Amino acid sequence: MTDITARKVNWQQVGHAAKPGRYLFTFGWLTIAEDDLAIWRTHPHAAFTLVPAKTIVDEDTPPEFHLGAFELHDDQAEGADPS
Repeated sequence: MTDITARKVNWQQVGHAAKPGRYLFTFGWLTIAEDDLAIWRTHPHAAFTLVPAKTIVDEDTPPEFHLGAFELHDDQAEGADPS
């Protein structure tokens, strides 16, 4: 059976990256776009899905990812009433 659990990251996990670019983390390389940062600036608790950037993985190099779909978690972080 294949594990289809999506890995997600938040802004804190990527060190509150301030500029677009390619960053090396414990899970591999991550390319962060300006549009991704704009979402985090507006919704600092949003969580993005990690999307593999290439399908062929060389065992000697870390995997590469970019950010995909995101979930907004601001209401939970700020303690807002969900009703």
